Amino acid sequence: MYNNGVDTKRLTRAYRLFFSGLNHLLWPAVCANCSEGICDDDMLCSDCWDSLLECVGGDYCPRCGKDAGRFALLDGKCPDCRGREFHFDAIARSGVYADSLRSMILSLKAGQTELDSLLGSFADSALKGSDFSERIDFFVPVPLHWLRRLKRGYNQSMLICQKLEPAKGKINTDLVRVRNTRPQTTFDNLKTYEARRAANVAGAFAVRKRHNFAGTYICLVDDIKTTGATLNECAKTLKQAGAAEVYALVLAVAGQNLS
Repeated sequence: MYNNGVDTKRLTRAYRLFFSGLNHLLWPAVCANCSEGICDDDMLCSDCWDSLLECVGGDYCPRCGKDAGRFALLDGKCPDCRGREFHFDAIARSGVYADSLRSMILSLKAGQTELDSLLGSFADSALKGSDFSERIDFFVPVPLHWLRRLKRGYNQSMLICQKLEPAKGKINTDLVRVRNTRPQTTFDNLKTYEARRAANVAGAFAVRKRHNFAGTYICLVDDIKTTGATLNECAKTLKQAGAAEVYALVLAVAGQNLS
């Protein structure tokens, strides 16, 4: 009986190896980012992993999310955000909007939703490294207008939310977009793009009737922060609905240069 048990285990292992090899032969694994062939079960090839790891981590300003060394901060603000008004109280980011991270975020928005697990894990690590992770009552994904949500089929910010491992916070969708605004990227080639982005989303959000955020601590979740106009407008709306503090969690902050 003992020998038979050992033989059964060996036979089971052999079957698994055989079918695993057959699976790779019939359906070769490819990198989720660049579609190059890979030999293992990793989602990315070694080049894309290297590129991705160059984009994540690093010191940044907890007020605006831009690159900043700890000795460049004064009262928790970097030189870039001093004198600027933010309605969100702090921000956590996974990395900078460049290279593989940029490519994967764009792919997630374009329908490659299987990337949500990997990107969500980066967002979760950024959240746990923040000073506000234990205070959150609600995670609020930055909403899409229902027409864009219908066209895309999902909200990428919600996908990120669903991959977080919060201590106590729950996902809340009572913040809605009431105006179908132009994509913010359409203003990026204009000299006044910051002002145009802010004007584009002004008054575009609202809280559902009969919902009260009074005294709550909220974390907005989004994929990219560029000027912060969208996060700022969302945070402003939530504070008008009674939120005590509003934080932000994003996959990437744009406008940074990799060194």
